[in-house]
Amino acid sequence: MKTDVIIIGGGAAGLCSAVRLKQKSPSISVRILEALPRVAKKLITTGNGRCNILNKNISLDRYHGNNKEFCRYALEKYDLSVCEDFFESIGVPFTYEGDKAYPASLQAGSVVDCLRFAAEELGVIIHTDTKVTDINTMGKDYKVIADKVSFVAKNVIIATGGLAGGEKLGCDGSMLKLLKKAGFTLIETTPSIVQIKTQNDITKQLKGIKVDALVSLKANDQIMRQDFGEVLFTDYGLSGPPVMQVSRAVSTADKTVVSLDLMANTDFENLCDIINKRVKILAERPLEEFFTGMFNKRLGQVVLKIAGLKLSNKSYVLDKNTVEKISYIIKNMNFAVTGTTGFANAQVTAGGLDTTQFCDTTMESKDCKNLYCVGEILDIDGDCGGFNLGWAWSSAMCAVDAIVGDCK
Repeated sequence: MKTDVIIIGGGAAGLCSAVRLKQKSPSISVRILEALPRVAKKLITTGNGRCNILNKNISLDRYHGNNKEFCRYALEKYDLSVCEDFFESIGVPFTYEGDKAYPASLQAGSVVDCLRFAAEELGVIIHTDTKVTDINTMGKDYKVIADKVSFVAKNVIIATGGLAGGEKLGCDGSMLKLLKKAGFTLIETTPSIVQIKTQNDITKQLKGIKVDALVSLKANDQIMRQDFGEVLFTDYGLSGPPVMQVSRAVSTADKTVVSLDLMANTDFENLCDIINKRVKILAERPLEEFFTGMFNKRLGQVVLKIAGLKLSNKSYVLDKNTVEKISYIIKNMNFAVTGTTGFANAQVTAGGLDTTQFCDTTMESKDCKNLYCVGEILDIDGDCGGFNLGWAWSSAMCAVDAIVGDCK
């Protein structure tokens, strides 16, 4: 089966590559090889099913990797305007919530459908249940082997992603292993944008409670990453957007701590004043109810327990030193990190193929001509908020334009 371009992986970057190839050069023959029974299974799950497709403020400081400068060219050339035009061309207009771009339908499934429809309408041949097991050179071409079937192509785009999402979403890391065996250098892979496991004696008591907090990931009392938003207490630790945003740093240091500031909008001294005033007003109220009306009742009780107080006592027992202790706990509710919930629950893979092996203006391998890698498989990962899909679209377009230019 001779083809101009074979795309390995039918996810976000793979489908984008295929559609843009045929839009730019209709005569090019394109095949997608997808290991799962259907394409873009992971894309359907993004943005809680709504698909946070991009972000208005794409900038280098929202990306990570050993050499994040690598993604500058693609992100700047294939920016919001270019991506918005591309999706308009396949029937997906954008709508915005703050800086976050979503499909106007607010359905991730509709993004998948429109990418798939466009690919099929343009003549892309999609092979599902086709897991690639090897890639060999055959003269100036590549022979791509999937089980007992082989394909030959001049150009190969690898868009298989990493390990985030796990095997159920087709992300088993097998392509990374195959490329490592072929001589490519890999940067260690770790889960990112993922829930954090902590010492859970406290979080179990608070399971199911949500609270707005400033989340700080610390190592040796130094803040590594911060984010503000809604935190969810769970039986294993902590979840919620700000927790997942700081989670990448868990793997970069030992003995990390997640610290929650439960009243980030007020400083320590003002918080002490607020609590002292509350003591005067509620002097005869049992401590069990002291924070009722100010905090979630269960959360307030846990704060007082951490401070070593008996909830059956009256509120007037709170003296100056005790109030300061309580205030400190509210501003610094600390949990020792024991890990993350792993790749199966992660939204993106940190690490991957060392980008120094690729050209940043084409995504082409420096050693293997006409072999391109795009999206998550490279050692580039973004923050939560549409940045990783932004990289998928931009890197795919970058590779496509290089191929089309070469074919012409």
